[in-house]
Formats: sequence, C-alpha cells, structure tokens
Amino acid sequence: MIRRMIASAVAFCVLAGAVAAERGPVTNLPLPRYVSMKASEGNARRGPSLSHRIDWVFVRRDMPLRITAEHGHWRRVEDREGQGGWVHYSLLSGARTVIVDEPVMLRATPDAAALETAELEAGVVARLGDCGPDWCRVRAGGYRGWAPKGTLWGVGADEIRE
Repeated sequence: MIRRMIASAVAFCVLAGAVAAERGPVTNLPLPRYVSMKASEGNARRGPSLSHRIDWVFVRRDMPLRITAEHGHWRRVEDREGQGGWVHYSLLSGARTVIVDEPVMLRATPDAAALETAELEAGVVARLGDCGPDWCRVRAGGYRGWAPKGTLWGVGADEIRE
C-alpha cells in the first residue's frame, strides 16, 4: 500500500514537472516565452498559414509579444492586452523588450532607495537587460537603469536573466 502511494506521488510530480516545463514542438523552446516584433508591421492571422484571415496587425517595431504556440514556421502570439494571432516567425526577433505598464522611476541600482536616473511613462517600449527576482535593467530613449519587475510586461515574474 505504501509503495503504491509513493509510486503515485512520484508519477504526479513527474507529470506536474512536464506540464510546468512545456516545450514548443518545433523549436523545443519553452512555452510561453517572450519575443519582440522584428518588423515595423506584421499581420496576425486566424490560423497558421497565409490563407487564413488577418485578424490583427501589429504596427510597432520592438513590441514585446508572448509566444503561446508553434506550428511549422508560424507562432501564435499575443500582446499585453491578449490581442494577437498567428505570425510568421520571420517577423519576430529573440531580442527582448518590455512595455512599461505604469510610470516608473529608473534607479542606478536594483534598490528602491537608489539614485533615480530617469522616469519612464506608461507605454514606453524598453530593451530588457539583466533581471533578478524583483528588478530588471532596462534601456529606453538613451536612458538606462533598474525598474521593478512588476511594472514591466514582457518578462516572466520568476524569470532571471544574466
């Protein structure tokens, strides 16, 4: 009886780990994951082919997007409002960017008491650098500094970048 319970617990842990670490069937990269728009304009389609209807057009280069699925050369993406569709992979870049969700003061170091270096308004797209558990280094408009991770869209809450 105890052996059966242990075997069930081990099987559950293995299954839970497999769900938590979902990988794309094409790239074998984690899903979901963040990328950015390489092009200044890109069509988001209802399905993964040119024959599918265009539902949405992304018109901002460097816009961060979250990939939620893969099929051949197509990636299903969504923006911070959940809008999106299937986009050809050639329109996407692995260069990481974030959108500032609310006005934020950039700091010289990842500390709320550190010297302020700039203020970014909501909606600013910034390049993403290193990230710790609570802070990320960003660069926008010639300014750079550390921002609280919770004020940024385009980086996972538990994501660490070095």
